[in-house]
Amino acid sequence: MFKKLLAFLAAMSLVAAFAAVDVNKATEAELDGIKGIGPVTTKLIISERKKGEFKNWDDFIARVKGVGDKSAAKFSAEGLTVGGAAYKGAGAAEAKADAKAKAGAKKTDKPMTEKAKDAAVATKEAVKDAAVATKEAVKETAKDAKAAVTPKADAKVEAKAETKAAAKAEPAKPAASAAKK
Repeated sequence: MFKKLLAFLAAMSLVAAFAAVDVNKATEAELDGIKGIGPVTTKLIISERKKGEFKNWDDFIARVKGVGDKSAAKFSAEGLTVGGAAYKGAGAAEAKADAKAKAGAKKTDKPMTEKAKDAAVATKEAVKDAAVATKEAVKETAKDAKAAVTPKADAKVEAKAETKAAAKAEPAKPAASAAKK
């Protein structure tokens, strides 16, 4: 059970790793995880955020020293958002094109070695196994939760049945005879 829970948590952290990071809610570690944002920029962002949330990308660019259109576009291409919105300024299209070109270049520049192919297959299988383990862990957790609730429900049903049986077992005494005694 513990292994399944661990697999579930690992799978959820993988999902979170690919999620967008909102500059108004991100932790220091999440901001540092955005390619191009280092410790200095992170501290600037956090100190400006303490003064008030960033309203939009223009507000972000104006308040964070050293961030311009190009860097905002790069940050956005890496998953940073302001209020859930991606950057749509002048450099946004160029940054996305650069990111796609780099990704494409990595895929086509060199032929894949057998070792790399084996590693890719192993990674794909590990992700698939983690997904299956997660699904099983969720089912097992639901089953355990249901089992934990069922004894309480059974106890209530049994208590009601015992009360009814006890009531039937005792003969009812007429009120008039009780009053005469």
